[in-house]
This record gives sequence, structure tokens and C-alpha cells, in this order.
Amino acid sequence: LIGGEAAGHRLTMGPEELAALKAVLSRAVEDAAAGLSALSHQIWSQPELAYQESRAHDALCNFFLTAGGWQVKPHYHLDTAFRADWGPEGGLAVGVLCEYDALPQIGHACGHNLIAEVGVASSLALKAVLETLPDLKVKVSVIGTPAEEDGGGKIDLIQVGVFNDLDMVLMAHPAQEDASYMPSMALNEVTVKYFGKATHAAGYPWEGINALDAAVLAYTNLSALRQQLKPDWKLHGIIKHGGVKPNIIPSYSELLFYLRTTKYKDLCTLCEKATQCFKAASLATGCQVELEFGEKVYYNVIPNETLQRLYEVNGRSLGMEFKTNKIPNSLTGSTDFGNVSFIVPGIHPYFYIGTSALNHSEEYTEAAGSKEAQYFTLRTAKALAMTALDVVLNPDLLQQMKGDFEKVKLQE
Repeated sequence: LIGGEAAGHRLTMGPEELAALKAVLSRAVEDAAAGLSALSHQIWSQPELAYQESRAHDALCNFFLTAGGWQVKPHYHLDTAFRADWGPEGGLAVGVLCEYDALPQIGHACGHNLIAEVGVASSLALKAVLETLPDLKVKVSVIGTPAEEDGGGKIDLIQVGVFNDLDMVLMAHPAQEDASYMPSMALNEVTVKYFGKATHAAGYPWEGINALDAAVLAYTNLSALRQQLKPDWKLHGIIKHGGVKPNIIPSYSELLFYLRTTKYKDLCTLCEKATQCFKAASLATGCQVELEFGEKVYYNVIPNETLQRLYEVNGRSLGMEFKTNKIPNSLTGSTDFGNVSFIVPGIHPYFYIGTSALNHSEEYTEAAGSKEAQYFTLRTAKALAMTALDVVLNPDLLQQMKGDFEKVKLQE
């Protein structure tokens, strides 16, 4: 038997009854498929950068207002964030996160239109099935989180306590395969500015101080540093400014680097190593240097074995295939969901969308807007909602989920 309780109520049901509830959930997704596809395509066809997602924000808010039953809060602490709540207070609170920002020049090459669609679809599914269980007090909160690609909108929302009232959070990200978990990396960025002295490069270069030389040395210093780093630590960067004309010794140069480690606790070590490389280039060239580390650090996503196990069971029931190895050979980046995962138990699975194209490519942009991606996206929404349903119906699973969270957080 499967027992569930919330706010003093306990429900007991067998596997057949649970399967029937999950069928209700699945039908809700299928019934809304046309509207969900249209919403996703609207976001995909009008890509907007971080903190500028006004049309996506409006489309998502209007969708929930039209759906009925949701309390919608537009411009929720941020201009392009929103919140849509359904369900009673005083019980369990399930958070479903949406992302919808795009990349410069190549649009939705990370499929955030599909992330938004999964979030909307899974929340509609949960609402539909919970309406058949009036004695079960569960609140569903959809939170629109802008600026994942650049800026860390979830970090902004953490700072004002948006996630503090949630018992669990769910979202899913497009990739090249289905995976209940993929390691993501802690991330900080640093802008490096060198200040030298301009002079004629051919006439009297000895009077100048070459800021471009400092940038080049810094770049090669970090390239040399890679050999001494742990295999799963990463750093990569660009020279954003290197001068204005060949016959002028550059008086200013600028670099932007991303520094990543698999654990947040190791990130300070890598940042210090990189800092010494940047300072060494300043010393060698006589330039002044300014380092500007990012104010918002992305944490690594911490796993939750209970949620991952449930997601795989539900996913397989829908035809998903999961590799047996613990770490799939696919996307390894950074996300501000990592910060959320340190606040509340959550799951951030990845899903196949019908292509082997790589994220952040023009080919992936095309795939994210394709009809083929719709089947896989809605299947993922069903699996995510089923996973949440398993937890809210079973107090033992709820405690296991919370126990996993506390245990892994201590290790981090």
C-alpha cells in the first residue's frame, strides 16, 4: 500500500489506484498539448536575453491567467520573473521552475523555451490530479526565473526568500539524452583589466607600457595553469579588448574568464590560482591590473537520490532510456539551479529532444523549435509531475528526499 499525508490527512491506495492517478496526470498534459506547443514556439521565435524576457514573461503569465484557478503574480521581485500559485496553504509546497532566456545571436540554443514548457505542463498535470484528491493539502507554485544564462536570476530570488516556503523544487533541461542527474559545476567569472601607457608603436615603443602584452601573458599563464589543475576543473576565457590600432601601443586591455570546479568549496582555490596568473602578467609588463570577480557565484547542483530514482522509474514507464553509468557523457555546464539545490531538495534532470546536436549551437536552436521536440518535452513533463506525486502521496519518500538533501549538503 502507498500512504500519503499532508496537514493531518492520510491517503492509502494500492498500485492500481496510483497508476490511475498518473493516468489522470498524463491526460492533462495531452489535453493541453496544442496550447503548450504554441506557448513554447512563441518563446522560441522571439528570443530575449537575460533580464529582458518581457514577451516570454507576459506570454507565461497570460497562459496561467487564461488557464484559470491560478493566482498569478507578474514582475515577481524582478521585472521578468513571475509566480503562479494553485492550492491550499498549510500543506506541502511543490515548486516548479521555468527558464526562458536565450543566448546572444543564436537564440534558444539551450532550449529554454522547452524548459518553460516542461514547467508549465508539469504544473498543469499536478493541478489536475490534485483536484481529484481534495483531502490532500498540496500547493503548486510555478516560479518564472529569468537570466539563467547570464546574471543568475535564481540567485536574486534566493536573496529575497522566494524558495524558503517550498518543500521541493522541480525543473528539467534539454540535452542529448535522458538523465536523472548530470554533474554541474560551480562557477565564478572574473573581468581582468590592464592599464598601460600609449605611445607610437614604431617611433618610440620604449616609452609605452603594453596592456595587450599583459592580456596575452595572462591568457597563456592560465593555459599553462591548466596542466596543474584537477582534471574536472575548468577555465576558459576571451580577450574582449586588445587595442585600437596597430601603430599605437595599447594602453588598455580586458579579458573575461569563467572559472569552474565540481564543488563550490573548491572554487576559491581556483580563483586564487587564477589571480596569481593575472597579477604575474601585470608585474612582467609594468601594467596596473584590476580584477572584478562576479558578485553572483553559481553553485554546483547537489544530487537527490530519492528523486532521481523515482524519476527514472516514472521515465522508464513512459519509454525513456537511462544509461547505467552514473555520469552520462553529455552536457556539463553551470546553472543557478545549483544555488536553489542548496536551499531546498530538488531535481534537475536532462532530457532528449530528438537530436544529437550540442547545446549552444545553431543546430540545437533549430531542434528546440522543432515539432519533434514536443513529444519528448511533454513526456518529460509527465515524468516530472509523476515524481512529485509519488513524494506528496508517500510520507516515507518525503522523509527520504529530505534526508538525502541534508546528508549531501553536509558533504558539500
